[in-house]
Formats: sequence, C-alpha cells, structure tokens
Amino acid sequence: MNINEIQTEEKRKILEGLEKVYEKLLEFKRLQNSELVVLRDNKIVKIKPQPQP
Repeated sequence: MNINEIQTEEKRKILEGLEKVYEKLLEFKRLQNSELVVLRDNKIVKIKPQPQP
C-alpha cells in the first residue's frame, strides 16, 4: 500500500464516521423535539428536523 492509498482509506473512514455522527445527531434532535441550528447563506437558522418516513 502506498501513501495515497493509505490517505484515501483514512479519508473514507473519516467521512463514513462523520455521516454516522450526523445521523445520530438528527435522531437525537427528533427524539428531543428540538431545533437544529445551521448556517445558511452566512445566517444562523434554526430548523425542526423532519420525522423519518
């Protein structure tokens, strides 16, 4: 394995972990019925997470 393959694998694992954390955050916000705070067009916006279908 060369350095590029190692970095690609690490990047994939990091992105996969971030996706899992994001899903858990949304699930938590749904359970708590609380707003999610995000940045849109350089403005802070509070949104309600949509219930899962």
